[in-house]
Amino acid sequence: MTSPTYESLLELALSAARAAGELLLDGQLRTLKVHTKSSPTDVVSEMDHASEALLNEILLGARPDDGILGEEGSSIAGTSGLRWVVDPLDGTVNYLYGLPNWAVSIGLELTGETIVGVVHAPVLGETFVGTLGGGARLLTAQGDESLHVRACHDLASALVSTGFGYQAERRAAQAVVVAELLPQVRDIRRFGSCAIDLCWLAAGRVDAYYERGAHPWDHSAGALIAREAGARVEGLHAQPITDELLVSAVPAIFPALHDLLAELGADSG
Repeated sequence: MTSPTYESLLELALSAARAAGELLLDGQLRTLKVHTKSSPTDVVSEMDHASEALLNEILLGARPDDGILGEEGSSIAGTSGLRWVVDPLDGTVNYLYGLPNWAVSIGLELTGETIVGVVHAPVLGETFVGTLGGGARLLTAQGDESLHVRACHDLASALVSTGFGYQAERRAAQAVVVAELLPQVRDIRRFGSCAIDLCWLAAGRVDAYYERGAHPWDHSAGALIAREAGARVEGLHAQPITDELLVSAVPAIFPALHDLLAELGADSG
């Protein structure tokens, strides 16, 4: 049997992401049931679950031997060596408030390495895609464009995005880091979607992004897209990305940002 190409796998991921995006757009018109998870600020809606169920149906329907890992509980090992890592609704709070920064994120791993990434933001009308070694692109109604990080050579002139955890104690520690970091950069932004933050780094809309507590489904697709656009995306001290800290930036400022975050204890609290 012929092995699937990255492009054919990307097309499947694109089809699934767009279908889930349509489902989520329809769901915004209804009054939704909302529950909390780890804290009162950590919310999940019925549409998160519905979107994940649809992604499972499409992806595993087309490739039943693949594995899948989803934010809302999907966990199937598979036998093909390929695993889909999906966030069915990244930016749930934005979604519930009618803000546009939310997305469907689909990454595909081959023996642990992400080879395909799709981040589909329906309200923004943007879909970010990437394949390992094949670059990153932005798809819109106006056409396709290649993505490249912005030229930034000085941390003091960098626009940095970040995110915050759900537990009050972690938020308090993260606020201390932000207060120390803010005077040393151009400014800080908080958009509310890890996947979109990484894609906006790829598109040159920010110069860096860091966050403690990002899970594989949050960054699987976005990290690949950012790397393929020229960004460095790592854990602290060149370790793999873990729950402790994700650091991503234009290469020229990555070392300075990394070292400053380490000094400020951004991985603790």
